[in-house]
Amino acid sequence: QVQLVESGGGLVQAGGSLRLSCAASGRTFNRYAMGWFRQAPGKEREFVAGISRSGGSTSYADSVKGRFTISRDNAKNTVYLQINSLKPEDTAVYYCAGVRDYSGSYYYRPNEYDYWGQGTQVTVSS
Repeated sequence: QVQLVESGGGLVQAGGSLRLSCAASGRTFNRYAMGWFRQAPGKEREFVAGISRSGGSTSYADSVKGRFTISRDNAKNTVYLQINSLKPEDTAVYYCAGVRDYSGSYYYRPNEYDYWGQGTQVTVSS
């Protein structure tokens, strides 16, 4: 069982930056692929970024490439999402998610993940 707790959201002006963190419980964090998703009001939850259990492979949604960076520190049981050049359309609740992985992959679909955090709100003002 893994528990995930996000932090770092807030209100920021367009063009600003935030760093989201997701702290995981347990001693086997390095066995889990991790991902970040977001959900805006009235919209479905969408993939933002994924990272393999070692951190050696990453993937991003086209809408965030070049602005968002996912990383992890397995010694600290934490995954991060650095968000730069924020736009009003980035406003959403951001969730981290984890799945036990045996292949060194990352995952795109919400239903591939077994564990979710409670979410952290990111609001970007224009």
